[in-house]
This record gives sequence, C-alpha cells and structure tokens, in this order.
Amino acid sequence: MKKILTTKKIRKHKVKEGHAPLQMLTCYDYQSARLLDETELDLILVGDSLGNVILGYETTVEVTINEMEIFCSAVKRGAQNTFVVGDLPFGTYSTLNSALENATHLFQKSKVEAIKLEGAFPHHLEIVERLTQVGIPVMGHIGLTPQSIHQLGGYYVHGKKAETAKAIMKQAKDLQEAGVFALVLECVDAKLSQEITETLSIPTIGIGSGSQTDGQVLVLNDLLHLGPEAPPPICRPITNLYQVKKQFIEGYLAGQKEVTKEQPTLH
Repeated sequence: MKKILTTKKIRKHKVKEGHAPLQMLTCYDYQSARLLDETELDLILVGDSLGNVILGYETTVEVTINEMEIFCSAVKRGAQNTFVVGDLPFGTYSTLNSALENATHLFQKSKVEAIKLEGAFPHHLEIVERLTQVGIPVMGHIGLTPQSIHQLGGYYVHGKKAETAKAIMKQAKDLQEAGVFALVLECVDAKLSQEITETLSIPTIGIGSGSQTDGQVLVLNDLLHLGPEAPPPICRPITNLYQVKKQFIEGYLAGQKEVTKEQPTLH
C-alpha cells in the first residue's frame, strides 16, 4: 500500500533536487477516486471545474461551498491513501473572515489534506498566511484563474510580455513567502514557468504551462475523454471512453430488442 504524501514532503519536491515530477489528476467522484488510489498517483485535485464537467454549469463561478463539500468528501472517501486538495469556490474567500469560515468548513467536513485558492493580491496573501497559521495547508494558483474569467476577458496564455511576466513572477514569490506549499501555474508562458520553477523552493504544478515545471495536473475526464466535447488543447486524451461507452450501450440496447423479439407471446 502506498504511503500518503505530506505537505512537508511535497514542499521539498523539486525536480532540480532529483525528484521525479509530481503527478496530479483532477477527480470528482468516489469510484474514480478509488481507482486512482490504487495507482502511484501523487495528488488528487477536486477542482471547482466540477461545475463545468459534472454539473453542466457555464463557468466555475456558479459552484457553491456546499457542492464542493459533497464532491470533496466523496473523493476523499475513495482516496484514503492519496493526498487530496479541494478548491475554494468563487465568492467564498472575498474577505478574511469568509475565507477562514469556508476553508475551515471544507477542510473539516471533507477531510481533504489541503485547500487551493486562486490569486495573489494582498488580501489573498493575508488569507494564505492566516489559513496556514491555523493549520490549513494552502496550494496557490496563478496565471489563468478561471474564477476571474469574466474580469480577465477570456482564456489565453499569461506572461508573454515582459511587464506581465514580471508581475506573475512577483505573485509566485509573494505566495511562497505567504506560506503556500505548492503552486499551480495555469496557461503561463512556458519560458516564464521554467524561470518561476527554478526560482522557487516550493514545487510548481503546471497545466498548459510547458513541461519544465515540478509537476503536471490534468482533468481525469479530459485525459480519458469521458465527455461529449473534445478536451481542451492542453490535454491529449489517451483514449475516447465516451465513444466506447456509447458503443457498448448501443450494443446492449440492440441486443435487448432482439431478446424481446425472440420471447414468445403469452395468450
């Protein structure tokens, strides 16, 4: 049986120190979590992307803390030997008090090992410091932050220009100083991601940010192509289980029709 990672071990997990890249997948349900728990996967993220993938919402902005509690709890029950991180959803950490209340609630009720929040503005840094002080490990997230998609104006690679690259580097350093044990870089320019990874002492976990980070995270549903739409360009699916399941179900239904035809009619 594999041993669950700790924040202390993750904090020191740098590729430049000889460690293999961290492997992280986003998962939303008990059965999938059970499967992942039987593998050598390092971390599971219960992302607020469940709003899009599972609940059919247009954006992650609609996801509530109660929904995150339900899904985080289900995943943790299935992945008892894997480090699980739960997202704090939109609107639950707009103030320090709300952040403390909601993070404590999610951390206690779902039993995840850590929470993740997006952003690196001064109030985010204060929140990270306070949560860490009260014993709740925090994973940071910068670059493309989906909860701010309306303010950002769409999906695009961040840090291509010198000015924005400098700002993102500062955000990364500030979050490390505030106490995050790892940092997600989403859709950050590959060269900048490498520079951030080389600069920080904590691990970086990339998604659409090149291959030179300390780890990678993908959505399990994208990796296995479980949905009807094509996965985003940042993910190359290893199969198409949506079509496989559809074919099996269609075959089953066709077989049931044949069985019905063969059954004698009672008079």
